[in-house]
Amino acid sequence: MKYRHLGKTGLEVSEIGLGANSFGEPGRRDRPESAKIIHAAIDYGVNFVDTSNVYGKGLSEEYIGHALKGRRDDMLIGTKFGSMRQQGPNNFGGARAYVIRSVEESMARLQTDYIDVYMIHRPDTRIPIEETLRALDDLVRDGKILYTMACNIEAWRITEAHWTNKQNGLTQIAASEFSYSMMARSAEAEMIPACRELGIGVVPYLPLAAGMLSGKALATGTAPAGTRMALEQVTSDRWITPHNLELVRTLDNWAKERGHNVLELAFAWLLAEPIVASVIAGASSAEQVGQNVGAVEWELTSDEYTEVTAILDENPAENSGEYFSTAGYFYEPTEMTPRL
Repeated sequence: MKYRHLGKTGLEVSEIGLGANSFGEPGRRDRPESAKIIHAAIDYGVNFVDTSNVYGKGLSEEYIGHALKGRRDDMLIGTKFGSMRQQGPNNFGGARAYVIRSVEESMARLQTDYIDVYMIHRPDTRIPIEETLRALDDLVRDGKILYTMACNIEAWRITEAHWTNKQNGLTQIAASEFSYSMMARSAEAEMIPACRELGIGVVPYLPLAAGMLSGKALATGTAPAGTRMALEQVTSDRWITPHNLELVRTLDNWAKERGHNVLELAFAWLLAEPIVASVIAGASSAEQVGQNVGAVEWELTSDEYTEVTAILDENPAENSGEYFSTAGYFYEPTEMTPRL
């Protein structure tokens, strides 16, 4: 495993990070499975796990805390706040009261007295971002969190956050996490140039496009078992199209000519971008962790990177969508769900 700095910070994160959004979700990873995956990740040199206070309704954090008993120093924990855990006032968003409460609740579930990287899961569009940023700065000064990141935030918002922090002497956001892969490149228009200019690290999620770039759909044209596509019909319909299958087949053939496969190419292509700090990849088993980690051994040459990018430019994927998810954005004042 190789390691990179998280943006301009001194924190070194593994080039492959472990995504824990499936831990605790119904029909996906239970506690024993999650522990095996986490322990395997540590053994492979992965030192960064990415979760949220809403994944598995909090069970993801609980499972991570259980798995890291006695091994806390082996893994950097990145968790998030802001998404809705329950309806009602002060139960979501970026207000100071919720941020402070959320970090305490996350630390309790994670069985730790500090969080390495605390992330805004999505911006709270109802309030000025300065309130959220000042709360995060206070948490850094108190030692409860060490670094901050943003997730699912537009380029203009991360630019606003950067300059708000700079003008007020607050802790800078170290990195931005968003959807980025060979099949979802919308971040290249604004977000990646903004991060480059501001010195903010890039942490891609969905590097395999929900499993499409694993190559497993090529044989049957259907969603591979255990992937997000197999569990979410809307995701399967989005990615599995004749054009996208042909694109993945082209990429897979290109990789095989060089002794690799499309899954390895998916990671190698992302890591060829120096601003990328860590690529967040989920895993359904310890074996899959090994497959993901093995991809870091392939370093694309500049000519290979240019050649692959040319293929992508000529055959852009269908339905790639925005690099940020607005599914949980908050636009209106809170309304309680009426009791039946």
